[in-house]
Amino acid sequence: MTHSFLLEIGLEEIPAHVVTPSVNQLVKKVKDYLKQQRMSFEEVHPYSTPRRLAVEVTGLAEKQDNIEEVAKGPSKKIALDADGNWTKAAEGFVRGQGMTVDDIYFKELKGEEYVYVDKFIKGKPVKEVLVGLSDVVMDLKFPTMMRWGTNDFEYVRPIKWLVALLDDEVVPFKVLNIETGRQSKGHRFLGHDVEINKTSSYLEQLKEVFVIADAKERKDDIRQQINELAAKNNWVVDIDEDLLEEVNNLVEYPTVFSGSFNEKYLSVPNEVLITSMKDHQRFFYVQDQEGKLLPNFISVRNGNTDYLENVISGNEKVLTARLEDAKFFYEEDQKNTISDYVERLKKVMFHDKIGSIYEKMERVNLIAEFLGKKVGLTDEELKDLDRASMIYKFDLVTGMVGEFSELQGVMGEIYAKLQKESENVSVAMREEYMPTSAEGELPKTNVGALLSIADKLDSLQAFFAANMIPSGSNDPYALRRQTLGIIRIALNKQWDISVPMLEEAIQYASQKRSDLYKNIMPVAKNDERTKFISDRLYQILDGNGNYRRDVLEAVVSNMNASFNHIKDAANVLSAHVSDDNFKDVIEALTRVVRLSAKANDVTGSEVDSSLLENDSEKQLLKAYVETAQSYESMDYEAKYQALVDLKDVIVNYFEQTMVMDKNEQVKNNRLLQVKLIAKLTESFGSLDKLNLK
Repeated sequence: MTHSFLLEIGLEEIPAHVVTPSVNQLVKKVKDYLKQQRMSFEEVHPYSTPRRLAVEVTGLAEKQDNIEEVAKGPSKKIALDADGNWTKAAEGFVRGQGMTVDDIYFKELKGEEYVYVDKFIKGKPVKEVLVGLSDVVMDLKFPTMMRWGTNDFEYVRPIKWLVALLDDEVVPFKVLNIETGRQSKGHRFLGHDVEINKTSSYLEQLKEVFVIADAKERKDDIRQQINELAAKNNWVVDIDEDLLEEVNNLVEYPTVFSGSFNEKYLSVPNEVLITSMKDHQRFFYVQDQEGKLLPNFISVRNGNTDYLENVISGNEKVLTARLEDAKFFYEEDQKNTISDYVERLKKVMFHDKIGSIYEKMERVNLIAEFLGKKVGLTDEELKDLDRASMIYKFDLVTGMVGEFSELQGVMGEIYAKLQKESENVSVAMREEYMPTSAEGELPKTNVGALLSIADKLDSLQAFFAANMIPSGSNDPYALRRQTLGIIRIALNKQWDISVPMLEEAIQYASQKRSDLYKNIMPVAKNDERTKFISDRLYQILDGNGNYRRDVLEAVVSNMNASFNHIKDAANVLSAHVSDDNFKDVIEALTRVVRLSAKANDVTGSEVDSSLLENDSEKQLLKAYVETAQSYESMDYEAKYQALVDLKDVIVNYFEQTMVMDKNEQVKNNRLLQVKLIAKLTESFGSLDKLNLK
């Protein structure tokens, strides 16, 4: 016979973004606890609303699994003293097993006798095991925590009630001063307290008091109501999944409704209207069949249809106030030129240790100039990049961005187009902020992509030089995300950007305008910065799931190569790790690399053929010269095959040649030969990091 168990944690309203991850955490912790307690079950179902986190465990066994095992202890000579009495070692062993010395027997193993006991622990009844879930409830962690009353205990919100039912019986335990029972609470305004009869009636009983506890059912209901309302009015509604998730976690009993606003506000850019509705009011915007924005919105009420007209009217008034502000700022902003706004940026600090935003734009202008030429932008693109980099932050001091900060960049593009800037320059105002998250959308235009890299590189360099380096989870200036952005853009655009090129760009800018770097000298923390970048590159490549860890460690160690070349090296090595000859090839090359470490003091670039004493040396030199002639122009697959072709010659060389010869000239000549071949392998990173077992 199996059972079902219900656990409900009743709380004051939880922030919407916390609800789903919290109930998922509860599910995981309950599963882990039951497995740890040897309790078999079928499934753990999550239920959640803004006022409750709950799980239902189905197919729960009647008791823990019994433990039946043979436990081995110390040897007989350690377990018994000279008089045949039990030693402390034997007594300690059985005590740890929950047994006594009377349970000991001896058994021979590999010619020696050892202590054994037959261990049997009878499983506890399920109800007794479930009492321990009080610790699970208290162990939940949240992004924001609070204390209440006289408690030192922290939680997302105060706990108001607890329901714990095994079928139809209460499982008694306490969290703080809250005892479990069967009493839950209905909708705050429409419902009332409700006694849950049994676990299987939980969802239906809550519906009777206007609570839909199944988040998926609630979300599907909202989606269906929106679609029905849209179809009725011949509207097109883009149901944003993130907004739907948030709205779903704000309500317990959803009723969808629509409202409207004055058509005069449609003169304001769509981006502003949508931001006002979606981000500020959590409304879904409405379009006609041709995709034109309509003066309507859709929202979700936490309740039924009673007095819905009042709710609609109230929401319309709040939105109208927002839109009136937006219209005012939009019209006022256009009374100034871009130059006016840029001038204001001279008085706006980017950071007090780094300088003004205007100074940042001047640095970015120089960095962008250098990188733009390096990656091969056209003359037209370089001209647009120069203009964009000198104005791209101007919208930060507009009234619209002051009121709607999430529109930075977006308004820059809109205002730039209104003031007849070129398409490339205008779009770069918005694309400079991309990507806005670790996996966010990347810039499409070359000008926008290069400007984004230059801006992020300047921030990375400046904060490192000012000794404001991320540590642990602390990254207040989002330098990890910005570095990921630099690498992802370079990979996406197939630009051969490397760490040395980035450092060269910073040096170029600082030499041109040393006054812009008075507090952030480029030499400061550059080694730490390189390590920081390499860690982000490893993270990006590792996130693809296409590479072995040892392959990534090998290729990422070569931070002199471009990000794209490092990725190419990873692709080629990954394609050949299963080859029959891969181990032999890498072992031969690794031997060369390790021996070359002894050639640090050996100078010169050409091997002296007059010092070669055997055929294996001559064959290796001939093979090296033939390979080196075209090696740099080869793609990575061809480079790998060229190294494969060297394998037999290298093996033969080491079989016939003692590199560390007593003759200093001969030794150094041989070390130089080894060093030159090792140099070829550097395009693939540190091959000695590859796991060849």
